[in-house]
Amino acid sequence: MLTIRLARGGSKKRPFYHLTVTNSRNARDGRFVERIGFFNPVAAGNEVRLSVDTERANYWLSQGAQPSERVAQLLKDSKVNAVAATA
Repeated sequence: MLTIRLARGGSKKRPFYHLTVTNSRNARDGRFVERIGFFNPVAAGNEVRLSVDTERANYWLSQGAQPSERVAQLLKDSKVNAVAATA
């Protein structure tokens, strides 16, 4: 089953996450099908906090990919098709 979830990057005490489409059985930071955006929870100043390729996110949601809880919230914040994200 495909899932849309966060893969951690960044350095110690400075997390940075990629929104990835991956098989649910793969490791958190392991292989992925596609990266569709990023999330920077510690963005300061004029840094971008959230970037999502909405076209690709909607495509994967239409193909049956299930977003994780946190990703569903982020997709809702970025105005991705909210009906598909909560399903």
